[in-house]
Amino acid sequence: MKLLSIVAPCALVIAGCAGPEAAADGEGRTSAADTQVPLTTIRLEQQESGTDVLLQAVSAVDSNVVWVSGHGGTWVRTLDGGRTWSAHVMPGADTLQFRDVHALDADRAWLLSAGPGELSRIYRTLDGGETWGLQFLNPEPDGFYDCFEFRDAERGIVYGDAVDGELRILRTRDGGETWEYARSSAVPPALPGEGGFAASGTCVALGPAGRAWIGTGAADTARVLVTFDAGRTWTAIPSPLPAGEAAGIFTIAFRDSLNGVILGGDLSRPDEHTDNVAATDDGGVTWRLSGRPVLAGAVYGAAYVPGAPTPTLVAVGPNGTDWSADEGLTWSSGDTASYWGLDIASPTAGWLVGPEGRIVRISFE
Repeated sequence: MKLLSIVAPCALVIAGCAGPEAAADGEGRTSAADTQVPLTTIRLEQQESGTDVLLQAVSAVDSNVVWVSGHGGTWVRTLDGGRTWSAHVMPGADTLQFRDVHALDADRAWLLSAGPGELSRIYRTLDGGETWGLQFLNPEPDGFYDCFEFRDAERGIVYGDAVDGELRILRTRDGGETWEYARSSAVPPALPGEGGFAASGTCVALGPAGRAWIGTGAADTARVLVTFDAGRTWTAIPSPLPAGEAAGIFTIAFRDSLNGVILGGDLSRPDEHTDNVAATDDGGVTWRLSGRPVLAGAVYGAAYVPGAPTPTLVAVGPNGTDWSADEGLTWSSGDTASYWGLDIASPTAGWLVGPEGRIVRISFE
């Protein structure tokens, strides 16, 4: 295993200590009096996944139990924090692209296969992957599902591209045994071409008290769909991120009910830097541009670092991984390898995944 240690530039440390208005109590704006010392050191540890397929999404239950999903019907799991990984191909599913995964523990997990028509599916296991049950098979030839998220063992949301001018949002309240479409009257009409990006499985975020957020793209405006009533009704909020046929919001993350970020970019400009990070402190009602990452091109996935002394983010994309100790105002480069997805369990345990079976453990000090 290869271990890299990177110390953040002084500029980042000073910015974190001097303090843009980062949250101290976890809700809304706080004063610069917050004097928490930010994380300053990042370590990246290459781990052996046991596969060479493209890995796209991660669900870190804790510092030991982690599930990863990928192409070729592949899913990967560790029970010891990544010291050993076990790679599997679901029987009869080797043509599927598992672009999202959500796990509850070592035994219970869901996989989302993305693709047109019946290639979009949801499977569940209750026995650590020994058996998988098909819970959802997309019945619409023009449908394409991008990402999902579960609040607990019963309640979840899946999001998909528009069909006949209607965005597809489905809810379950029985662990995926049944799924119900959000009524068209409860979801704003889709913009022409609007959908999502099935990149890292992070285009949906769930918050407390029935709140949820979805990032959209592939239209003239990149929007955030917001619900405050557990998905019964939705509101579309325009964002300042790049928009267009190959652009929009790829990933969305919230650290509490008010504070969150959206990141994305433009796939047609893979080597350019754009204003592709925005933040909110009012639950997604308004969004303001934040700092540009070091990595060029689109950001595919982002996650907060739970338990960090200051609001700390990690962002990944085909051109590398960056991190910020001040909620996206300033960024430092962590690596230039290609990544697609990530999840962070704690400051000492997170995982990045990407092409050729790449799995890297990330930790901070």
